[in-house]
Amino acid sequence: MHSNASEAPAYQTPAPLSADAHDALKIVVVGGFGVGKTTMVGAVSEIRPLSTEEVMTEAGVGIDDPSSVRSKTTTTAAFDFGRITITEDKILYLFGAPGQERFWFLWDQLFAGSLGAVVLADPRRLEDSWYAVDRLEAHGMPFVVAINRFEPGPGLAALREALSLPDEVPLVECDARSRHDCKTVLISLVRHLNDLYALSPAREGTP
Repeated sequence: MHSNASEAPAYQTPAPLSADAHDALKIVVVGGFGVGKTTMVGAVSEIRPLSTEEVMTEAGVGIDDPSSVRSKTTTTAAFDFGRITITEDKILYLFGAPGQERFWFLWDQLFAGSLGAVVLADPRRLEDSWYAVDRLEAHGMPFVVAINRFEPGPGLAALREALSLPDEVPLVECDARSRHDCKTVLISLVRHLNDLYALSPAREGTP
């Protein structure tokens, strides 16, 4: 397992999008409150991410439960947005969904047009990820689960069983602060999508 060392993203002024960029791909990052979705989008984005982080106020008392993330002072009120250039003609757009239950109504709008999703999970609070997994399965959207490993804990086999994940759903570990780890998570999702597409009857020309 990698070290949990932080990698602060060094944002540079990005070059304008290529005139050949015509293929926009969209991926959504979902998960429970305070699992690291905003951190993941910020770590992997090539541009300074657009964030709707707001300071948590008394308005959330009795609605949000910050007891398991007491150091958290801000919350995503709409979504986070980042960008990754894959090739001259392919651009990947990342949308981080808000984790609080009162913002779940936004998820369907973020799912629209998405190729797939990453479920970011805190192994200390797996129950916070159950809704995201169930919602994606009901939506029929391909996804991978990324365990944001904060400390030593149960292995992936035990976590897969706890999440009731089918064998075909990729389960990986990451540090949401690490650009390298976040890229690896996205690569695992792209490979999963390629595998599903290759197995599609439409791809094989069957009815």
